[in-house]
Amino acid sequence: MPGIASITASLGRFAMPRPWVPEAPWLHLIRVDVVDDEGATGSGFTWTPTIGATAVRALLDDDISAAAVGSTTDPEALWPRLWAHLHEAGGGGITTIALAGLDTALWDLRGRRAGLGLSDLLGRRRDTVRAYGSGVNLHLDAASLAAQVERWIAAGYDAVKIKVGKPDLAEDVDRVTMVRELLGPDRRLMIDANQRWDVDQAVSSLERLGVVAPAWIEEPLRSDDTAGYERLRQATDIPIALGENVHTIHRFRDLVDRGVADVLQPNVVRVGGITPFLAIAALVDDAGLTLAPHLLPDLSGQLALALPQRTEVEDVEDAGFVAIGAIDPPGPVTIAEGRVQVEQRPGLGFVIRDRAAETTAVAH
Repeated sequence: MPGIASITASLGRFAMPRPWVPEAPWLHLIRVDVVDDEGATGSGFTWTPTIGATAVRALLDDDISAAAVGSTTDPEALWPRLWAHLHEAGGGGITTIALAGLDTALWDLRGRRAGLGLSDLLGRRRDTVRAYGSGVNLHLDAASLAAQVERWIAAGYDAVKIKVGKPDLAEDVDRVTMVRELLGPDRRLMIDANQRWDVDQAVSSLERLGVVAPAWIEEPLRSDDTAGYERLRQATDIPIALGENVHTIHRFRDLVDRGVADVLQPNVVRVGGITPFLAIAALVDDAGLTLAPHLLPDLSGQLALALPQRTEVEDVEDAGFVAIGAIDPPGPVTIAEGRVQVEQRPGLGFVIRDRAAETTAVAH
């Protein structure tokens, strides 16, 4: 198999039509380009919504490139070696986010060489999956939230997710009650606390929010508080979703073994790319739990067609790569009437636009 000849990392910043928080109107994407020693190319990416992008790119420019150039282009063989090499700097977080940039580029290279889109390269099991509408909307007033939910209904979604965690629980109750009334009894409503509560707050909040029959409560506690999740699991019947801020298969295995979550939500970038994501998906499937990939429908939508279990793709309003101007339209993944459709193009099927302020090429 050819070896890696060069790795180039470029940092770009893209304006969001609907910023997730008013003080952070940008999303940061690091494009990673790989050339092998036969001249074939692959292009991947990694991602940070608000902070850490320069640190991620620096890790790619320095330690990852130094260790990877001259090594195999096989992502499944290379990933565990690089993870072990970087472990001194942390088993997850910046290290796995940076690894995702190279891993996705190597999968793109593999797909381009084979002339296959990612779903077919992995072994496509289905032609479409459902998506659910999602929004970072805690800062929206009630009228704006209602308008967002009505857009999801009009777009054909049969499930939506909204944020909870207002300082006044009564306001949360009013908001979820309004959304439930808009959705009616047949559409599912998920709620996401984004790690805002401690155990006692979570128990008291869910006692009142349970009146709307949420399909799950997402990240009610800090993602690291496994003992807290064990206590909460005993105190509520509402399914618990967890995983967007969990970075390694070892941590996911701990969550599975300790029975603290019903829905596991790996983010394909935060766990280190496609290679570890697939291993985590298999772990979740073997445990008989529900997998719900976090964000990034441009990539997770393609993966969903090849996963062992049928899953749903999270579609955050106006946050896809076409919507933020990060890739040329149309992208390979489209969502219409609440269903994901994928056009099979070689590799990932897209290349992040180069809006980099700085670009560094490293070849050893």
